[in-house]
Amino acid sequence: MDETSDEPQTSVVFLDNCHFSHVVFNNVEKFYIPGGDITCHYTLTQNIVPHRKDWVGIFRVGWKTTREYYTFTWAPLPSDTPSDTGVQQQIQFKAYYLPKDDEYYQFCYIDQDGMVRGASVPFQFRAQTEDDILVVTTQGEVEEIDLQNKNLHKENEELKASSASLEKQNMDLQEELNKMHINKKELQNSLESLRSNTEKLELELNSLKKENKHLKELDHCREAELHQLKEQIQNVTSDKDHLETRLKSALVHMDQLQSQVLNYEKEVESLTWAEREKTEELESLKEKNLQLHAIANQQVKPCLSTGVRGGTRQQNHDLMKELEEQKRLFQILQAKKDEADEENRKLREENRLLKYLSQAGEVSSFSAVSQAQAPVPGPEGTSSSSSSSSSSSSIGGLLFGNPYSAAGANPRAGAADLASIRKCPTCKEVFPEDIKICEAHGQSHLLQCPLCSETFEKSNKQVFEDHLFCHGLE
Repeated sequence: MDETSDEPQTSVVFLDNCHFSHVVFNNVEKFYIPGGDITCHYTLTQNIVPHRKDWVGIFRVGWKTTREYYTFTWAPLPSDTPSDTGVQQQIQFKAYYLPKDDEYYQFCYIDQDGMVRGASVPFQFRAQTEDDILVVTTQGEVEEIDLQNKNLHKENEELKASSASLEKQNMDLQEELNKMHINKKELQNSLESLRSNTEKLELELNSLKKENKHLKELDHCREAELHQLKEQIQNVTSDKDHLETRLKSALVHMDQLQSQVLNYEKEVESLTWAEREKTEELESLKEKNLQLHAIANQQVKPCLSTGVRGGTRQQNHDLMKELEEQKRLFQILQAKKDEADEENRKLREENRLLKYLSQAGEVSSFSAVSQAQAPVPGPEGTSSSSSSSSSSSSIGGLLFGNPYSAAGANPRAGAADLASIRKCPTCKEVFPEDIKICEAHGQSHLLQCPLCSETFEKSNKQVFEDHLFCHGLE
């Protein structure tokens, strides 16, 4: 008998659910001699599917559950294919594990679920007595029976040895079969794993193909973009060369403007000296005029009180003519002085504009290039005058436009261009974008004549007073 560490599957038996006819026990003896091995023969019918966890146990008659077995052994799987008549099987119980009392026992076949599938007739483990069998033999028959018993005993020993060898082979084969089952399961698991890995690899391959296709499309797009970028770089390079050329010309033109500014400053300085000389001459004429007025008054009063004679009247008449001549000369000088003041004012405004433009010429080369990109007005976009067209075409690339396009003919236009900077030309104060505030601030630096509405700067207060004095003489 096979005694292993594995316990058989057992259960509570309900007689209504048992099928005792699925396994039929054959050649069951009424008595089995104690101390010897016994062989159990049974037949597996078509109603049962054997399993390696099926087992055959020896139960005491009257058992209630399959847990009450006395001993058991595992039922071997049949080597033959099932037939219509069933499969004959046999197992052997070792004498060591058999009961030692004379109670009634029976064989039971239990499947892997612990259900009883067959049961044998009861039997006992005891020696057969003479009361049970009465045999009458002769001496020769006894000798013959002894010889047969010896032969049978010898044959039984050989069969036992052969059975032990076959049982060992069976166990080895069973172990090898179990190993093969284990290897089969491992191979099946590895096969499933390989199949799953193959499916994953196929999915990854498909995704890589799609990604490769997408990358190829992106590569074509990148090539097109690279071609466009190369064309753009060429265009930018050509634009850069063009702008560098324009920048060089703008720098040359700025140098010319700076030289013009220096010339204008020298001219303004010379005009300032001329103005000072005219002012001194005017002051001397004023003093002479005052002296003549005083002399005339002194000469007129005595004549009115005493009744001057004809010679004195003639002298007085001459003095009046001389006075009128002095007045006329004073008016001419005053007109010349006004013209010089007006020209001086124009030159000052132009000088301020040129100074501002020379300061603006010191900006970064990038700003100069950006302003140089603006279209330069040609001779067609200017006035019909040849002088204005040449001036407009030569100074078209300036940062704040051409200050002499209209200022040469209209000085107040140049002042308006300067006012657009939102900076007071007198005190250099910067104002917000509201032009009204800037204009109101500019008026605060001026003095206006109440008679002719002519304006003068507060810094030239003496000129303003002389202008009022001239109105008094008229």
